[in-house]
Amino acid sequence: MSKEKDTIRLFNDKQIRVEWNEDEEKWNFSIIDIITILTDNDFQGARNYWKVLKHRLKKEGNESVTNCNQLKMVSSDGKYYKTDVADTEQLLRLIQTIPSKKAEPFKMWLAKVGRERIDETEDPELTIDRAMQTYLQKGYSKDWINQRLKTIEVRKELTNEWDRVGIEKQSDYAILTNEITKAWSGKSIKDYKKLKSLKKGNLRDNMTNLELILNMLAEATTKEISEKENPTNFYESKEIAKEGGTTAKVAKNRIEKRLGEKVVTSKNANEIHFKNKKKLIR
Repeated sequence: MSKEKDTIRLFNDKQIRVEWNEDEEKWNFSIIDIITILTDNDFQGARNYWKVLKHRLKKEGNESVTNCNQLKMVSSDGKYYKTDVADTEQLLRLIQTIPSKKAEPFKMWLAKVGRERIDETEDPELTIDRAMQTYLQKGYSKDWINQRLKTIEVRKELTNEWDRVGIEKQSDYAILTNEITKAWSGKSIKDYKKLKSLKKGNLRDNMTNLELILNMLAEATTKEISEKENPTNFYESKEIAKEGGTTAKVAKNRIEKRLGEKVVTSKNANEIHFKNKKKLIR
C-alpha cells in the first residue's frame, strides 16, 4: 500500500495529521487530532474523550465509526506511534456524535481537502504552492522556503530509491537518515535537535540555508550512489548512506575553513527568522 507520509493539513491554523492511501484513493485522518479541535481539548483530553466515545459507540453497535484502522503517524516528539485513523466517510459519521459548534465548518473543510487532492493530482505544482503558503504563514522568508521545498523534493527521490531497493520499515528509514546526518554534520539527529534546543518539531524546519544545502547534498549523493551500486540489503544501504553523508562533510569542512566559523549551529527557526526580520527593518 503506497502512502504519503507526514502530511499535515491545517484547519483554523490547527494541525491535523493525514495520509493519502493511493491504492484506495482516500485520505486517512488522525481521529485524536480531529477530536482535539472539535472539543477544544488538549491531546490527553482528546485521547480520553475518544476512549469513552469509542466504547459507547461500540455498545450501540456503531461499527461504521469504531472499525477504524491504525497507522503509524509522527508525534510531537518526532517518533512514530500507532494512532486511530478514519476516512472521510467515517469522520462525517463520527462528527455527528460530537456536540461541537465547529462541526459544520469542519464538514466544509473535509470537502475542501478532498477537492484539493483532486486538484493536486491534476496539477502537482499546487502541492508546492500550498506548502509555500503554509511556511509563509509561519513567518519563514521566501528564500528559505524555496530552499526547504527543494529539500523535500530531494528527500522524496531518496525515499523512492530506498523503496526500490527494498527498504520498507520506517525504523530503517530513520536509521539510514540518522547515518547520513551523523556523517555530514558530526551529530546524530537526537544530538542535532538537542543543539538547537528542540523538544519537538521538524529538524529541517530549524536549519539555516547552509545546513539545508549540505543535508540536501548528502541525501542527493546517497540516492545517486544507491542507483549506481544497486544495494541488495539494508547493511549495504547503510554504508552508502554513510558515504553520501561523508561527501557533504567534505564540503562542510571546506566552507568552515573558508568562513572561519561552524556551519552546524544552535540557531533554531525562531532565531534565524527573527534575525532576518531585524535586517529587513534596518
